[in-house]
Amino acid sequence: MKTMAISEFKSHALQVIDRVAATKETVVVTKRGEPLAEVVPFRGPEDKPTPGKLSEALVFEKDIVSPLGEEIWDACK
Repeated sequence: MKTMAISEFKSHALQVIDRVAATKETVVVTKRGEPLAEVVPFRGPEDKPTPGKLSEALVFEKDIVSPLGEEIWDACK
C-alpha cells in the first residue's frame, strides 16, 4: 500500500487514479503525516468472493485417521 501527501495527490489525481485502476494497489492520502483518505480499486460483482466457489476443487477422503498399511509404502522395500 502506497502513501501520498494530499498536495501531491491534488496535483496528480488523474494519474494516481489510473495507476490504482491498472495495478489494483491501494493508495492512502495523508495530511501532515496522518491518513486522510484511501483510494481503492473498484470491485464489481464478479470480483467479490463467492462462498463455496472452490467446493468442487476439494477431495474428501473417507477415513483420514486409520493407518494406511505397509503395502502402500515403497520406501520400506
